[in-house]
Amino acid sequence: MSLPWQWQHRAQPLAAQAAVAWGEVAPRLHARLAQLPLATCKRLTVAASDGLLLVIGATADLPWVEGIEYAAPDPDAPGLWLPTRWQPQVPAEWLLQALGTRVTRQPLLLWREPARVIPLDRQWPLAEAGQLAHIQSQWGRHAAS
Repeated sequence: MSLPWQWQHRAQPLAAQAAVAWGEVAPRLHARLAQLPLATCKRLTVAASDGLLLVIGATADLPWVEGIEYAAPDPDAPGLWLPTRWQPQVPAEWLLQALGTRVTRQPLLLWREPARVIPLDRQWPLAEAGQLAHIQSQWGRHAAS
């Protein structure tokens, strides 16, 4: 079954629970994370892949760098994380159900631009020793491929 839909602006943005950095913004966020106080790092988790860095935590703890965007779980479908300023034109719970037939891992981040579906079930504590260095080495391996 195909579920055609489009994105629309939210009348009221969601409260951010994740900072999302793509492309050239990701290394800037990485550098900013290295400057955070340890107490803040202990309250944050991270997920990364080629060209993406995602930091999850309370709104007040999320860092800012130029070009960053934010995400949060949809109130009607908590397993579906969306950009804070955008929402699907179809009910989020329908979209999550349709995506669940293709992607078994949840929760999912559904992103508008670039258009992606990213499982969020593999996050690591930011304060864990060597976490930022590990992310940097992963990016280096992807760039060398």
